[in-house]
Amino acid sequence: MDTFVRFLFEFLSVFFNGIGLILKGIVNGFIQMFNFGGYKDVILYYKDELNGGEWALTIVAIVILLAILVLVGLLIFFLIRKYIRFRKTVVEQESMLEEVANLNQQVSDLMSEKEKILAMKVSQLGLKPGESPTEEPKGQQEEEEKPEDDENIRFAKLHAIDVAYKNYKVQNYNNTFTLPELVELFRNFAASKLGLYYTPQMIRLFISSLACTRLVILQGISGTGKTSLAYAWGKFIKNDAVIASVQPSWRDRTELFGYFNEFTKKFNETEVLKKMYEAGYNDDVYVVVLDEMNIARVEYYFAEMLSILEMPSRDEWVIEIVPSSWPTDPKNLKGGKLRIPDNMWYIGTINNDDSTFAVTDKVYDRAMPIDINDKGKVFEPIPTDAMNINSSYLENLYHEAIKKNPISKETQQKVTEMDDYVIKHFRIAFGNRIVKQMNDFVPVYVECGGEEVDGVDYFIARKILRKFEQLNLSYIRDEIDGFIDFLDQEFGKDKFTECKEYLLRLKKMG
Repeated sequence: MDTFVRFLFEFLSVFFNGIGLILKGIVNGFIQMFNFGGYKDVILYYKDELNGGEWALTIVAIVILLAILVLVGLLIFFLIRKYIRFRKTVVEQESMLEEVANLNQQVSDLMSEKEKILAMKVSQLGLKPGESPTEEPKGQQEEEEKPEDDENIRFAKLHAIDVAYKNYKVQNYNNTFTLPELVELFRNFAASKLGLYYTPQMIRLFISSLACTRLVILQGISGTGKTSLAYAWGKFIKNDAVIASVQPSWRDRTELFGYFNEFTKKFNETEVLKKMYEAGYNDDVYVVVLDEMNIARVEYYFAEMLSILEMPSRDEWVIEIVPSSWPTDPKNLKGGKLRIPDNMWYIGTINNDDSTFAVTDKVYDRAMPIDINDKGKVFEPIPTDAMNINSSYLENLYHEAIKKNPISKETQQKVTEMDDYVIKHFRIAFGNRIVKQMNDFVPVYVECGGEEVDGVDYFIARKILRKFEQLNLSYIRDEIDGFIDFLDQEFGKDKFTECKEYLLRLKKMG
C-alpha cells in the first residue's frame, strides 16, 4: 500500500508541478516585464556604440515600451477593481436576500398573530369564523361593488366618453358655404383672429389636399407656419387639433395609440386614441397633427394607419387596439378593434434638414405634400368668426366638385404623354393610386378658385417629379432641359411653372 501511495503522489506531482510552473511563469513574466534594472543594464551596455540617429530610435523605443507597461498596469488595476466591485455587489445582494427573508418571516409571524386575535374576538361574540355580525343593506353592498367594477375598466378615458355621449344626438350645423367661400372664410379667420397670414393659393391647396387623401404633409424650412396652419384649421372649425409631438424614440404604433400595462391591467390611452374614439360619436371635423413627423421614421409608427386608410371600403378602416375584449370595454371597441372615423384627417409637418429622416416613397405616395417655404404677406382681413362644420357636408362639397370639374380629356391626354416621356427618359412611372388622387385633387382645386392646369402642375411637381430625387442627379442632368422643352410644347411656356422651377433646382443640385 505504501508503494501505491508513493506512486500516486509522484504521479500527480507531475500534473500539479506543471500548474505551479505555469503560475510561477506568469508571475516571473510580470516581474521580468517591469524589471527596470534589466532595461538600464542593456542601455548602459550599448550606450557607447549607438550614434545620434540610433539614440533617437532608442528613445522612441523606450517611450513605446513605457506606454505598453503603463497600459498593462492599468489593465491589471481595472481588472482587480472590477473583481472587487463584483464581489461587493454579490455580498450586498446576499445581504438583501437575507433581509427580505427575515422580513417575510416577520410578516408571516404577524399574520399568524392577527389570525389568533381575530379568532379570539369571534369566539367572544359567539360567532363562527367567516360569519358577519350584521347583514349589510343591499344599497350599501351595491356601492361597495362599484369600485370593483371600476377596477375592471381598462380604458378609463374611452369609458368616460361613452358616459358623456350616452344620450348625444349628432348635430346638424346647417352649413351653407361653398368651397370658394370656405377658402376666404378660413383665410380671413386665421388673419383676423390668430394673426396668421396665408395666401389664397396656400389655403386653396390645403383644402383641396383634404379631398384627395387623409394624410396631408406640410413641408419646408423651419419657421414658415406649417404647424400654425393645422392649428388654425382646428380653431376655425371649433374643434382644436390634437398636437402629437413626434419624438426620436418613436418605434411603433403604441406611441400613437397607447399600450396595455400588464402590471396595472390598464390601457394607457393617448390623446390621439381618445379623439379617434370621440370622433366616432359625431359628425364634426377632427384633425390630428403629427408635429415634426420625420424626426422618427414614419413607417415605424404610422405604417399600419397608412395601409388601413388606403382600403377602398371605409368599413375596412379598422385597427386592432388590443388582441381580446373584456366585458367592460368601451361600447364602440368591438372585439378589441376600433373603426377609424370617417371625419378625421391627419396632418404631418416636416422640416427638411439634416436632423431628420428622409420620408420614404410609401409615405409620400399615400399623402399629399404641400411646400411652405415663404411666410404670407400681411393684409387687411375681414373679421371672421370660427364655425362648426359637419364633416358629411364638407365631403359632400368635395364629391360635388369632383363630379362638376373632372379633368378635361385634353389635359388627361397630355398627362398620359408626359407619363410616357418620363418612363422613357427617366425610368419612373406612377400608379393608379396617384392617378386617383389627382382626379380628386384637381377638380376640388378648380372649385376653390384655381385653374385646372395649375392644379395638375402642382400635383405632378409634388407627387411625381419628387421621385427624381432618388435618381443619380448627375445622370439625369442632361435630360432635364429636354423635359422642360417637352412641357413647353405640351402645356405652353407660361404654364407648368411649378414643374419647371423644380426641374431647374434639381439641375443645379446635380
